Amino acid sequence: MKIRKGQINITLSEKEFKQRMKEKFYDPQFNLVKKELEKIIDVAWSNYDEYHKSPRVQKAGKEFSDPDFELAIEWLETKRKLIRAEKKQKNPKSKSRILVICASPRNDQTCPGEMSKTFRLADLASKIISKEKNFECDFLDLSRLTAEYGKVIFPCKACVSTAMPLCNWPCSCYPNHALAQTNDWMAEIYEKWVLAHGVMIVTPVHWYQSPSVLKLMIDRLVCADGGNPDPTTTGGKDPVKAKKLELSGWSYPKHLAGRAFSIVVHGDSAGVENLKRILTDWLTDMHLIVAGPSSIVGQFIGYYRPYATSHDDLDKDKDIQLEVENAAKSLVNQIKIIRSGKFIKPDAGLEDPKQK
Repeated sequence: MKIRKGQINITLSEKEFKQRMKEKFYDPQFNLVKKELEKIIDVAWSNYDEYHKSPRVQKAGKEFSDPDFELAIEWLETKRKLIRAEKKQKNPKSKSRILVICASPRNDQTCPGEMSKTFRLADLASKIISKEKNFECDFLDLSRLTAEYGKVIFPCKACVSTAMPLCNWPCSCYPNHALAQTNDWMAEIYEKWVLAHGVMIVTPVHWYQSPSVLKLMIDRLVCADGGNPDPTTTGGKDPVKAKKLELSGWSYPKHLAGRAFSIVVHGDSAGVENLKRILTDWLTDMHLIVAGPSSIVGQFIGYYRPYATSHDDLDKDKDIQLEVENAAKSLVNQIKIIRSGKFIKPDAGLEDPKQK
């Protein structure tokens, strides 16, 4: 089995590496600790040169196919959190939990200087949900990526396209300490999705597509749709072993299946229908359950009017406010039905001839 190679070499020389790292300390204040920084940069170069991706590891343990295989401690901690979260989510005595996602990058505490309309709509939905008995709302504001120090979601490395079993659930591509790819927010976000009985995404349209902050999260959730929960079966990240495992028959486990969802997409001139369809297709492909026609909203706010007065337009638009409330209530009702045990999927028991 041939593994294709041949992309441009991106390995940095020691001089290039150290120059890039020094750029992180551009502020003259860092001159006060110049000698200390030189020592830190020397250590960082050594870690990069020797490729210390996971500097702290331990044996996987008896729950894995190869108990003696060494896995990153950080990944194991995230994995265990997801196992605990799944148990809590499936506990019939637990409160129903809805994850409301504000998918706009705009934040009033950074360059835009004003909150987003998306935040207002998501906040409206969360308040409706919080009023429901035995329901709790978890609010995920993706604008923290643009406004909060150190908050980051790293891009997907597309391990799936090499072989599905090479993509781990949860993602094991990060952290990568050799490349300073640390503090990846997705480790926390995976847990939020697993804990949820329902997910409500509220998003604007950016150039006919999803905002970059939302797309980052979507791409990194690919591991929830067929991802390998046991990295020891592929020797960590061995592409040959992963290809052989996929070709021997892969089950494509749906790690988030059975949760309900609703979507609110808003725009000012175009693209609403496209994005609404894309998000609906994505979530149904992961076997999440749409919460009825009222749960999928696509509307324009201030159609072709100035951006400067768009919040005023939202104030006046009582219809979209009511549609958002209805989408939240529909999601609540769907979750109640699912958790009651009365919901039966129309395609239950049917086998998909083209799994992927």
